[in-house]
Amino acid sequence: MSKATKITVVSTILASSVLLSGCGLFGGDEKTSIDPPKNVSLEDDATKIEKENSKKKEIAKETAGKNSVQTELYLIDKSGYVVPQTLTLPKKSEGFAKQALEYLVDNGPVSNIIPNGFRAVLPADTEVSVDIKDGVATADFSKEFKNYKKEDELKILQSITWTLTQFDTVKKVKISMNGHELKTMPVNGTPIGDGVSRMSGINLDTNNVTDISNTKALTVYYIGGETGNNYYVPVTKRVSETKNDDVAAVVDELVKGPSNSSLLTVFAPDVKLTETPEMNDGKVTLNFNKNILGSFKENKVSKDMLDALVLSLTEQQGIKSVEVKVNGSAKLLNEDGKKLSEPVTRPEKVNTGSY
Repeated sequence: MSKATKITVVSTILASSVLLSGCGLFGGDEKTSIDPPKNVSLEDDATKIEKENSKKKEIAKETAGKNSVQTELYLIDKSGYVVPQTLTLPKKSEGFAKQALEYLVDNGPVSNIIPNGFRAVLPADTEVSVDIKDGVATADFSKEFKNYKKEDELKILQSITWTLTQFDTVKKVKISMNGHELKTMPVNGTPIGDGVSRMSGINLDTNNVTDISNTKALTVYYIGGETGNNYYVPVTKRVSETKNDDVAAVVDELVKGPSNSSLLTVFAPDVKLTETPEMNDGKVTLNFNKNILGSFKENKVSKDMLDALVLSLTEQQGIKSVEVKVNGSAKLLNEDGKKLSEPVTRPEKVNTGSY
């Protein structure tokens, strides 16, 4: 209870006691003694109520956590990129993959929670089912599935694929409609073949590539959105087959930056590796020049840079964590001033709203 509220309560009770005693309602002119209010008791009551309310909120939060699950939904942003957004969905005992696809349907349950500037990818009223066997998820859709614009076709295929392959049990995705497997998408004929995986890429960038047959795909993460609402955007680029070291090639593409001006890289153009990356039991060690520290006077590496680096490198098969060194020294701090004493692992979910 605030100080002003306590004063009002005290004043009201005192005024009431004066009026009652002065009017003789309790025996003519005889004065009736009324104990003054116990302010401490009122304070204690208010504190007790606040504690009880706080406890109720914590219980409600815990209950909500137990009854919900965070899921990556690959939605389309206003620039046309397919972007993961981690949203909180009701928890189900089974059928997480089916639920994720249901939340990709326009005007479906995602409508109440979709972030500003994003849109769902599947046509309204599309019904879905998912069967997972031996690492392959077969996503079956109703006839409404084909009610999309042809320019969205590849984005829809990428969204379905990347949404389903977030689950450990799914490595490849097949598409069917009304129970019949599709070898190509139904509107513009985009090939599906025997299934697609993350190796097929996302937000494909083939700018400055003259002969795609002599290239390989690498997915890196840039920054999209706008000030105050930034998020990581995966982009699959084509690099020359002559680049034997995929880890170094990923770093090169992060430094080079995106072809599209609506995206940004957090790496300065003078950031370089001083040694060949080392791989050991799922951990890759990178030794950078001091330019990776940016404007920090201490040996600090920005969170944005670490996240983009780790997200990009852990898309590579076999990489689980990243150790960063500067001129051979591993004595680095994150931007909060805490020691980077352990290799950095991939965050469990991407774009959780706490970028």
